[in-house]
Amino acid sequence: MTSVLGRLQTLLAGIAAKAKVRKGLLSAVAIFFFFQIYFVRELFAAELLFGIIFGAILILGGTAYMLGAIGERGLDVAELGIRVLARSARRGYNTMEELSRKPFRHPRSESAQ
Repeated sequence: MTSVLGRLQTLLAGIAAKAKVRKGLLSAVAIFFFFQIYFVRELFAAELLFGIIFGAILILGGTAYMLGAIGERGLDVAELGIRVLARSARRGYNTMEELSRKPFRHPRSESAQ
């Protein structure tokens, strides 16, 4: 009877030890998966934040580039306008100079004689 009782005790001790190992292993696996899920959530959150920040930087950079490009176009248009205005002013000045050199009245008119 003692040998059967001894065998039963050793069997139960082995099962209890295996149950503790299984319970510990199961706990370790559960904690591992929990931390994996937690890290995945954290990585998704970090990626989302970085995406938003980089998107904002992209929008600011694009806006600065567009303003610079529009400014350059504006300067080109202003330069063309100034050239047209300068040509027109030069023509007007030359015309006025020619008119000022000519006598006001024809030399053979009545009032000039």
